[in-house]
Amino acid sequence: MKAFLILEDGTVFKGTSIGSTREVISEIVFNTSMTGYLEVLTDPSYAGQAVVMTYPLIGNYGITPDMESEKPWSDGYIVRELSRIPSNFRCQGTIQDFLLKYDIPGIAGIDTRALTKILREKGTMNGMITTNENYQMEEVIPKLKAYRTGNVVEKVTCQTAFVQKGKGKKVALLDLGAKKNIAKSLQRRGCQVTIYPAHTPAKEILADHPDGIMLSNGPGDPKECKEIIQEIRKLYESQTPIFAICLGHQLMALANGADTYKMKYGHRGGNHPVKDLETGRVYISSQNHGYVVDTDKLDSSIAVPAFLNVNDGTNEGLRYIRKPVFTVQFHPEACPGPQDSSYLFDRFIDMMGGNQ
Repeated sequence: MKAFLILEDGTVFKGTSIGSTREVISEIVFNTSMTGYLEVLTDPSYAGQAVVMTYPLIGNYGITPDMESEKPWSDGYIVRELSRIPSNFRCQGTIQDFLLKYDIPGIAGIDTRALTKILREKGTMNGMITTNENYQMEEVIPKLKAYRTGNVVEKVTCQTAFVQKGKGKKVALLDLGAKKNIAKSLQRRGCQVTIYPAHTPAKEILADHPDGIMLSNGPGDPKECKEIIQEIRKLYESQTPIFAICLGHQLMALANGADTYKMKYGHRGGNHPVKDLETGRVYISSQNHGYVVDTDKLDSSIAVPAFLNVNDGTNEGLRYIRKPVFTVQFHPEACPGPQDSSYLFDRFIDMMGGNQ
């Protein structure tokens, strides 16, 4: 079946429908990872977005037990070539069946690199995936321009708190759209992890007397999370060690008077170099974000930059001066991507007093 990707600038790509045939409007973003497509599909940070995979062949090892949440969150999926016959000893099915199961529309057979160049030059824009050959451009474009992702954190967070057992430090993980490997990374270091819904009051978290608090990744514009920012400020004011990733990093900055802004096309992939400003060492990182902290509006008496993106100079992490708090924009838990920066979990363990 024919399918069309229509961008809000009027560009149309024609391809083949994969997955669900329902029509969807979403923000179109690209990911440069060569592998890990299942982890990308199931990363809650992609809620409200349709993902373009820049690597030309997707699906060659099928669906494996590597989901980063209980279901996929991407609104749509856009690929150059979809492997119809996967081959892997862990394979449990095909991508096309996976997309059908979760009612995710997609399109294959288009020039994804040409599409990526448009998004790089003009910036991230909204788009529609449709199988309707009789679409009317004058009706579609206003709908695309009107689309907003909104407060998608509410959509992806867990509904009730739950505990993942461990014999070491007690960590409270605020689920803003957390990938599974964040909790797993803490558990591998012996931690007992209690996962809380995003809107849990700070006093409820602190009443459980955690040894440390983890603020997770998540989707959308951080400024939409007004109530959560207020509660994070209360967490900051406690003396509890805090480690924050991605959206959590942005919300902690906003809670302390800094600002964030939307990037032209964001960082999404597994090959982004970040520089540790204390040691000068460069790490290759996994990233997925469209917003960044504006360090020009950062009070240096509260926090200072700790990591820098080598490619474009944007902020990749903060070290807080007055509190035992540090935050990073990238993903030390990876999945997919390199695990160069997984040592940051060990740093967090040390902040909590180690495993003794």
